[in-house]
Amino acid sequence: MPRLSAPIYLDYNAGAPLRPGARDAMIEVLKDTGNASSVHANGRRARGRVEAARDSVARLCGAGTRSVTFVSGGTEANMTALSRVWQDGGNPVYLDKLFISAVEHPSVMTGGRFAVADQVIVPVDGDGVIRLDALRQSIEGAEPGLVSVMAANNETGVIQPLAEIGAIAREYGHFFHVDAVQAAGRIQIDMESWQADAITLSAHKFGGPQGIGAIVSRSTSRSPAPLMIGGGQENWRRGGTENVAAIAAFGHAAEDARSDLDAVRHLQDLKSRLEAGLKSVCQDTVIFGEGADRLANTTCFAVRDLPAETALIALDLERVSVSSGSACSSGKVSVSHVLTAMGVDEALARCAIRVSMGWDTRPEEIDAFLELWPAVVDRLNPKARSRAA
Repeated sequence: MPRLSAPIYLDYNAGAPLRPGARDAMIEVLKDTGNASSVHANGRRARGRVEAARDSVARLCGAGTRSVTFVSGGTEANMTALSRVWQDGGNPVYLDKLFISAVEHPSVMTGGRFAVADQVIVPVDGDGVIRLDALRQSIEGAEPGLVSVMAANNETGVIQPLAEIGAIAREYGHFFHVDAVQAAGRIQIDMESWQADAITLSAHKFGGPQGIGAIVSRSTSRSPAPLMIGGGQENWRRGGTENVAAIAAFGHAAEDARSDLDAVRHLQDLKSRLEAGLKSVCQDTVIFGEGADRLANTTCFAVRDLPAETALIALDLERVSVSSGSACSSGKVSVSHVLTAMGVDEALARCAIRVSMGWDTRPEEIDAFLELWPAVVDRLNPKARSRAA
């Protein structure tokens, strides 16, 4: 098996490397001191950094600056959005049901602040795209509720038809939340065309630090009730002293991600090269979600009878980092609920491997992975190679 000269990181959907500008911004703040709620010079400097970052995140989303609320990460952002009480024009609206697709991130599948009995799971097709007919049937005639659908799937990269979903939600008087954690910095975020009332973000997916995220409302008059109450930070929408260093780095990463959005498209060529190479090794390689619109950076594939757990160990020993799915399931081997919802049989689902690229991925890294992959297959399942084209 060929030995690689340097480690290769292909797990950007779990967490991207910190961008240099974000790292510098974070270090600069850590050298300083000051609470962003204090009125003295140190506090005002910290406040300025927070507000500059808020503006940068708003620009990434095409939203108003005051619509951005900083939280501890994507999970808290989703938990905040999944509220039974929303403000609409200054009046509280109590939502009856939560409507989610069957392939949502675990932080949404838990239902947030909705009881299990009040959650409705909407099925997807074989490519992992929500069935719009089933969504319409679920919400038609229902009391006002919340529709929550991810922009792009963390395991397969499949992009959902958000404009159509938003139109259906609006037609029947429901609120609409989009989990844009995997989409930010990879596709254009358009809250207006999506008709999304709120979207959620996590900085570390596109080159910011871990432990910081945001919920962004399309209108400050239409937003979920706070999850974290206490002080008046974040315009009373999220209590707790702001993490100025992480927020400042978040802002720099958002600026870089916005300016790099066109450049990210080169990943489409790398993905095509990767998937063609995988199929040349084993012609029966399955690319999950292949028939749907997908993120340019994500390939989720499987070779039958080649267990993902064993393949990941073999690749890790060769200093290649990939994933078997969501990093939130680390520490236990289980069948992906995403692939199950897509109708994938359990045996094949246990063979699923995810390769995800990002802002720092180079063509030679994909070439090196493809050079290494045949040896992994030969070691773990020689019969699979006999099925090569």
